[in-house]
Amino acid sequence: MSADRRRPTVAKAKPSAVHRRPTAARIKGKIMSFKFENLEVWKLSLEYVDKIYEIVRLLPPKEEYNLKTQMTRTATSVSLNIAEGSTSQSDPEFGRFIGLAIRSCVEVVACLHLEKRHGYLNENAFTAAYAFSEKMFAMMQALRKKLK
Repeated sequence: MSADRRRPTVAKAKPSAVHRRPTAARIKGKIMSFKFENLEVWKLSLEYVDKIYEIVRLLPPKEEYNLKTQMTRTATSVSLNIAEGSTSQSDPEFGRFIGLAIRSCVEVVACLHLEKRHGYLNENAFTAAYAFSEKMFAMMQALRKKLK
C-alpha cells in the first residue's frame, strides 16, 4: 500500500478519571475507601485465605481438581462475600451475605477433616487451621448478630 493511501492514525484517548480509581481517595483530609476494607473480619479473612493456600500447596497432584480447588474457592468465597455484602442496601441483606461467608467457612472445615482423614494434613496443621476457622466463624457470627 502506498504512503498516500494509508489510513490516518487516530490518537487514543486517555482514560477519564471516572475509569481510574485510586486505592484510596482523600476527601477533606480523610482517607476514603470501600466499606469492607475497614472491616476487621474482612482483614482476617485475607489471612484465612493465605493459610488455606499454604495448606493446599501440600496436597498431592491427584487432589489438584478436587480438594485443592474446592478449598481455595470456598476460602476465597468467605472474603468475597464479606466484601460484596458490605455494599448491601440494608443490614439484613448484609447479614445474608455474612451467612454465605459462614457457610463457606464451614465448608473449609469439612475439607480440613477430609485432608486429615486421608493423611494429607498432620494433627498440628489441622489444629491450627481449625482454630483459625473457629475464630473466623465467631467473628462472622458476631457481625451477623449485630446486623439483625
